[in-house]
Amino acid sequence: MANIKFDIQQNLGIISEGAKGWKKEFNLISWNGRDPKYDIRDWDEQHEKMGKGVTLSKEEIIQLREILNGIEL
Repeated sequence: MANIKFDIQQNLGIISEGAKGWKKEFNLISWNGRDPKYDIRDWDEQHEKMGKGVTLSKEEIIQLREILNGIEL
């Protein structure tokens, strides 16, 4: 597997925490030196290991917010 470089530029919040200490986080991350994108994924406590996640552009986050605002809870 290729070496992936990342820089967590801003931690926007923790969504949940698992029993083993991994946290599902919402972050602004630069991947491999590219422009930062919004990212949701699980991280270990030291941010050395990560789970699968989803990376979204600003436009996609805006669309997701509109969808979430339309959900009745």
